Amino acid sequence: MQKKSVFVLVFMVLLGSTTLWSQKTKIPYLSSEGGTTQLMVNEKPWLMLGGELGNSSASDLKFMSEIWPDLQAMQLNTVLAPVYWELVEPAEGDFDFSSVDKLIDQAREYNTKLVLLWFGSWKNSMSCYAPLWVKKDWNRFPRSITKEGKPLEILTPFSGENLDADKKAFVKFMEFLKEKDEQHHTVIMVQVENEIGMIPQARDYHPEANRAFEEEVPASVINLLQDENVTLQPHLKEMWESNGKKGKGNWEDVFGKGLYTDELFMAWHFARYAGEITEAGKEVYPLPMYVNAALNSRGRKPGAYPSAGPLAHLIDIWKLAAPAIDVYALDIYDPGFNHWCNLYHLPNNPLFIPEIRNEPGNHARVFYAFGEHDAMGFSPFSIEDTSNPSEAPLTKSYEVLHQLIPLLGEKRGKETTGVWFHHDRRDTSFVMGNYQFHFKHDYTLGWNPAAKDGTQWPETGGLIISMGNDEFIVAGTGIVVTFESLNEQSEAGIGQIEQIERVGDQWVNRFRMNGDQSHQGRHLRIPVDNFDIQKIKLYEYK
Repeated sequence: MQKKSVFVLVFMVLLGSTTLWSQKTKIPYLSSEGGTTQLMVNEKPWLMLGGELGNSSASDLKFMSEIWPDLQAMQLNTVLAPVYWELVEPAEGDFDFSSVDKLIDQAREYNTKLVLLWFGSWKNSMSCYAPLWVKKDWNRFPRSITKEGKPLEILTPFSGENLDADKKAFVKFMEFLKEKDEQHHTVIMVQVENEIGMIPQARDYHPEANRAFEEEVPASVINLLQDENVTLQPHLKEMWESNGKKGKGNWEDVFGKGLYTDELFMAWHFARYAGEITEAGKEVYPLPMYVNAALNSRGRKPGAYPSAGPLAHLIDIWKLAAPAIDVYALDIYDPGFNHWCNLYHLPNNPLFIPEIRNEPGNHARVFYAFGEHDAMGFSPFSIEDTSNPSEAPLTKSYEVLHQLIPLLGEKRGKETTGVWFHHDRRDTSFVMGNYQFHFKHDYTLGWNPAAKDGTQWPETGGLIISMGNDEFIVAGTGIVVTFESLNEQSEAGIGQIEQIERVGDQWVNRFRMNGDQSHQGRHLRIPVDNFDIQKIKLYEYK
């Protein structure tokens, strides 16, 4: 009996160890709860404080070894880096992932996660990272064709050979990642292709494309349009309804003749191509996968921008054609930051900004993205070109956000709000708990000389987290906050404001700020060029 008991005990210990190891090694995944989707890494929410490398940087590991200290100095917890089809398969069937292997080792050395970008069939519409053996054999691997019959440097999505070659390479890539990283979780997401889209015309005129254009619109598309229980983006619904709500016919029969029908047709086929690659990769190693969009801004028509990619007005088509793709992300290089965030933060799509112009203002926008839109990540492009990385404004914002990640992971989607201000957008108000909050640009106080001398006001931003019991945490830069009670019979007062910081797993009070810093109880303020976290306790009085 004693020997049996010992055996059972040892077995249970081993079983428990195996269970713990299994839990510990669960690969990154997406978790959706209460309408909010989060990236989970080692069973904890992971908010990507990121930076994307320039297109060529990851191809030179010596260069990478020189810039890793700067990336670490910028407080990045995630680096987005390309993987180049032409380098990993220089000859057909001959794969070499040594560059990716060393990149992962470097990331581990600096305790940084990676999002790897598969530059396969398309990069910014073009096929510039396809291997030379693909490029030179245009009969086997055909290009898209213009209406005038001119071939483009764009692999046509209507070729099975093109799809098979890319898919085989991507599967080999995912097999390598599984073997290299399944127990380490250095690589937390994968981007499939890059900024897919047709340009300079709205659609492909390859003979196979022309044949497909005359085929009937897939029944699944018609069923989606006819389903009254599904909320669609207005563009798709309006195209269908304005052409008579037809239940059958080719693309022009159903949607009418024009550039937007050409784009819709291409979106379906681009999505099927990218979706099949994604599905094949996930069968090997099911990391979260996404596609990114080059935006259709400035009033341009299809063909003048990379058309038919995973654009906001085409998301419904993409989701239907490519269900294996988890997230539709956006690359922002145009004004109207909040406008683009609103378009991509949808009930069925979390906001992820894997690429944004590396420019002033990002230090403010990042607070808005995480606070208002529960963003999965924020990542300026060509991050290695940041001047004075340890003192950059974005670095200071990331220092603040690092401290808040556990709280944001816990509260996101329920008890957070973000604000973003600039010269023409200076204030906003909203209700949280028992109070009306009035957030304003710091310059609205008029205390800074630059507020009145005609200077263009800098971008500022912040976020607020409800902690319950009339307590709130406010973080950011260049903001001032006042409060009103929702009870018309009461006034709202500031009980106390503490400047706080996270040390290890604990919050530490640094300064009590009930004097000049709060203007003797009138407001909470974080001046321009300051980056801070403050905890405020409100109360009501009569």
